[in-house]
Amino acid sequence: MIYIVYLNIIHKAMASRLCYFFICLLFFSCNKSAIENEKEYSWETIRVTASAYNSVASQTDSDPHIAAWGDSLKPGMKYIAVSKDLLRKGLKHNTPVRIEGFKGLYLVKDRMHPKWKNKIDIYMGTDVKSAKLWGRKKVIIDYRTKALE
Repeated sequence: MIYIVYLNIIHKAMASRLCYFFICLLFFSCNKSAIENEKEYSWETIRVTASAYNSVASQTDSDPHIAAWGDSLKPGMKYIAVSKDLLRKGLKHNTPVRIEGFKGLYLVKDRMHPKWKNKIDIYMGTDVKSAKLWGRKKVIIDYRTKALE
């Protein structure tokens, strides 16, 4: 009986070490590929007009929680919509974007009406008051594009 308990303790210790080894292996291999992957991209900077929008029917189409590419819009998500001319400049679906005055990265998840030029809309969930307070401003954005080789 004592021998079985002893083997069980050794087995748990070995399993714990093996699990730790695989977690470290996964972490370091992911970091290496992330660094190598980052070399394939560069960041572009442009000045745009930024306004804000919400998931409300009066500001969108019949389904205010679905973006142009079919992504679900949920309050709290860091998403933006871009004008069609910015799509041609490289701000395609899921492009990461840094916005002057905002923390973190935003993702391009929506397209705007073709009448807009050089414009982004920052998604602000259902908080219409915050969107109105933001108003319309000129901001600098940085966005990631494929690096030229």
